[in-house]
Amino acid sequence: MALRKSSFVPEDLEKPRTRSVLESTENCFDPENHHPPWLQGRPERLCIGAQHPELNGVATPSPDACSQHFCHFTPKCFLTVHRDGWHEGTTKTTIRVENEVEAQREANNYRFGFRKWKGNVTERPIEDRSDIVKELYTDLSLVRPREGSAITVGNIAYVFLFGWWISLFYILICPLMFLTILGAPYGKLCLKMALYLLWPFRKAIEKVSDADKPNMKPTNCERISSQKDDDLVGDGDCAPLLVSSPILTEIPVPLLPQKRTSDYWCRVSTYVWLLLGYPVLVVVHFLACVLSWLPVFSIPVAKMNFRILTTVLLMAPEEVHIKKQEMIRVTLYCCQAFNMYYYKYTIQGINIFALNLLPLVFMTLVLGYTDHDHIYLNSETMFAIAITSIIPLSYYIGMGIASISAQSNFAVGAVVNATFGSITEITFYITALLRGHHAGTKCYEEIVKAALTGTLLGCILFIPGICMTIGGIKHSEQRFNSRSAGVSSALLFISVGGVFAPTLFSKTFGNLVCESCSNIPGNASVPFTCKDCILDLSSARNPPVLLPLVYTISVLLPASYLIGLIFTLKTHSHIYDIHISEGHPHGHHAVVHWSRWKALAVLIVATALMACCADLCTENIEPILSHSSISQYFIGVTVLAMVPELPEIVNGIQFALQNNISLSLEVGSCIAVQVTMIQIPLLILFNAFYDVGFILVFSDIHLWASIFSVILVNYIFMDGKCDYFQGTALVVVYLILLALYFFAPSPRSC
Repeated sequence: MALRKSSFVPEDLEKPRTRSVLESTENCFDPENHHPPWLQGRPERLCIGAQHPELNGVATPSPDACSQHFCHFTPKCFLTVHRDGWHEGTTKTTIRVENEVEAQREANNYRFGFRKWKGNVTERPIEDRSDIVKELYTDLSLVRPREGSAITVGNIAYVFLFGWWISLFYILICPLMFLTILGAPYGKLCLKMALYLLWPFRKAIEKVSDADKPNMKPTNCERISSQKDDDLVGDGDCAPLLVSSPILTEIPVPLLPQKRTSDYWCRVSTYVWLLLGYPVLVVVHFLACVLSWLPVFSIPVAKMNFRILTTVLLMAPEEVHIKKQEMIRVTLYCCQAFNMYYYKYTIQGINIFALNLLPLVFMTLVLGYTDHDHIYLNSETMFAIAITSIIPLSYYIGMGIASISAQSNFAVGAVVNATFGSITEITFYITALLRGHHAGTKCYEEIVKAALTGTLLGCILFIPGICMTIGGIKHSEQRFNSRSAGVSSALLFISVGGVFAPTLFSKTFGNLVCESCSNIPGNASVPFTCKDCILDLSSARNPPVLLPLVYTISVLLPASYLIGLIFTLKTHSHIYDIHISEGHPHGHHAVVHWSRWKALAVLIVATALMACCADLCTENIEPILSHSSISQYFIGVTVLAMVPELPEIVNGIQFALQNNISLSLEVGSCIAVQVTMIQIPLLILFNAFYDVGFILVFSDIHLWASIFSVILVNYIFMDGKCDYFQGTALVVVYLILLALYFFAPSPRSC
């Protein structure tokens, strides 16, 4: 096996380590693992090695267990991730990946500064997938034997949601076909299809011509070969009794019937059907396809309707045969209406949910820029669909980043991550600041600050907390690399200190200026009551030094981020110690879903669409800010902050379920660090070129909530272990802070 070590691992750090290599352990337990034919007959390889506490829940079998479980050597690439300081003698583990591109993607997941990505960027051969996943991609032409009854909750739901009204249209068309006389055969077909579609499960549709073909299985008598006398004895009626040499027997074999040319398109009844019956059913089945495709889990119903529309209804009526079938190929066979595993379904590498939400983006743009008077949709509804449209666009941007990074070197990947990693949030913040500047109100600035704080709180409290909770329910205790988590925690301390330094400065050296103050006349013991008080830093004693301080911090924060990259990827890379090794020179060729240029084009288009959706969000949020009884603080820290992060939340939960809690924690830490060390300096840079009034002075509620959250998370991360109780504690603290924002009064500028 050829081993390629990453160039950023110093040689002197390699030698003194004690390593336990666990190669391809997933093959022992991976339900999607299948062995290629060329490996049949080769010696099997026993899995050995220590358990890695973090990567995909890989468990090392004991010697007794390994006597029964073997790992075949498969032509895959392997990603080796070194973890230092967890257990004595356990410093290296190898996880299986399909090819070098996937190995690079997985390596990027463990590098500091890269957005974490769950999905594959290359096509996985269908033969390597599990039976559950294979079934998702079947074309309903193969009859598979199934255990249990066909009467399930999903199938019964199909009858009430789809079956009855689709069958009703067939019943209505049936007498119409009989009235035309010439279309009577299609009337019978409509009656058969009405009964079929009412309950299509475990029943197959096939052509009669295919069903009537003779079964040409050879008998024992046809298999004549040179055999000894004692071999021939015992073959039953086929064996001669007294022979000493092979006997050639000539057996007549019936000829296959010649395929007849169909006269389907020469019939008048065909055109009667295509004019009167088929168009109505096109609308019916197309509507059923759309309604069953959008919920995702009912995609089998969509596939069935599409096959009926494009194949069954264009067959000659006498060829349509419906019956219960054995294990054969047919024209259509459906055994279930709902399949909960369709959340894994992808098309060209795109998750089905992101694909189904894409039409919502175009609908948002069309309605948003044409319905200015809100004739069709009010402002609140328009804002809701605009903010929802950001979710699939965030997915496409993330997938584009992962595709380019996995196919490029580290420098290109780092630039792409730094450029596009925060593009979703930056686009919204800039459009909001511009709209507030043009409207002459500070309310939008307060909303942006609330959204920045909400993203920070959500990434350091909610994302780790929900991942710990869900992962801890499945795995009693999960371990992670405390050293790598310590790097992220230190950067969080630096970033929070830098971001809120101007706020502390203004509170320390600013003068409190109030518009009106009053007290009770003649009563000096009662203090003054003041209204509309602000901090003024422009007095003679305190010159206006806040802006230079902000610019200084905006330089120091990205510099700290760069130092963190150098520390984790160059000088102290043994904290992560990423190695990529190729399991076999004849591995699967990587077929990427998106090439670099295609991924770049997707990034540019998605960014442009994101800017439009963000503009519509800020345009339609004004009535919500003006007339809503809910605090604007709460709107900023919840909806505007966490909706764009939904894809990352899903990724973190999936990592936690695979017992890879380290990546789950890095998901939140990476976003939080990018918010404070990249997004805020970019906003300050934008304000320097185009003054929109963005000053880095936050309200007290943002200041103390952020500081308390960072301290709490660092306390939780100290021991390198977590469970569902610690996760629940983080989620509860996050909910307490949300309640604080919910009951807080709105900002004065709003």
